[in-house]
Amino acid sequence: MQRIHDAAWRGFASDNYAGVHPKVMEALTAANGGHQISYGEDVYTEKLHRVMTEHFGVDIEVFPVFNGTGANVLSLQAMLPRWGAVICAASAHLVTDESVAPQAVGHFALLPVSTVDGKITPTTIDEQAYGFGDEHHPQPTVVSIANSTELGTVYSIDELKAIADHAHARGMFLHVDGARIANAAAHLGVSLRAITRDVGVDVLSFGGTKNGLMGAEAIVVLNPSAAPGLTYLRKMNMQLASKMRFISAQLLALLEGDLWKHNAHHANSMARRLREALDNTPGLHFTHPTQANGLFVILPPGVADELRNNFRFYDWNAQTGEVRWMCAWDTHEEDIDSFAEAIQRALGARD
Repeated sequence: MQRIHDAAWRGFASDNYAGVHPKVMEALTAANGGHQISYGEDVYTEKLHRVMTEHFGVDIEVFPVFNGTGANVLSLQAMLPRWGAVICAASAHLVTDESVAPQAVGHFALLPVSTVDGKITPTTIDEQAYGFGDEHHPQPTVVSIANSTELGTVYSIDELKAIADHAHARGMFLHVDGARIANAAAHLGVSLRAITRDVGVDVLSFGGTKNGLMGAEAIVVLNPSAAPGLTYLRKMNMQLASKMRFISAQLLALLEGDLWKHNAHHANSMARRLREALDNTPGLHFTHPTQANGLFVILPPGVADELRNNFRFYDWNAQTGEVRWMCAWDTHEEDIDSFAEAIQRALGARD
């Protein structure tokens, strides 16, 4: 098939816009050909489990799945009794961007809490951690956080441990939406284990699609007692790949070496480059720290629409004029520089 899109074009709306890393394409090609046992009994999925233990330690369970919403809903469904509920940030992807999948597919309630910069704290957990034993109240069973958060911020190791300890002390489990977990680890300069298992995370939705994969995520159960039944729930929720070797091969390409770290570090550094180019620019206001690969900015009226004539990005809060700019593993320095210059020109025209 002939390419019909402009491969030089870059957007700043989502890291999902980026294509597939060449090494991942090579892995898919290598996994192709011949027959392999279906539904996860293939040699690539077996190897993925071994590689995951190198990152997260032994006695874990790994369930490759198709997408992030599936990973989150499936993880939480396994962690919850039918009467259980999830405490999460009001800005969580679970609340704002997964339609009603938690309720319609997972059949569980969400208990949102207020945050600063998208980060839950032990204090804010307690805004919803009540009603235990009350048959009229959803039973808080899991705390779910995103790292990096939906607002581009990253939890420190101390913050994560405080949350896990607080949740466990109240008889709850901790789930991490790790759609951008690699970006969080790259920002802190630590291993994936350091911000998951070592701090007390029970279940991780490990993200790959936003970090160079074609379409592959994995549920990593760090505490098997926290999520029983995933073998059956994955099939029931239509997340069991028949040709799983092609899901696992992508994750192997990311995790066998340092590709996960390289891609995430690059995306983060491109966001930092854009932030540094625009810091202290009159008429522009950053609303959150830039720690991972996303920037959140308030622009004067009309500027966003003018910029969108050439650069695609999304409104985050149309009422305040806040927009989101995302960088990806394949964002180039020239992309950042041309975008920054266009922003400055648009703002200068309104002085």
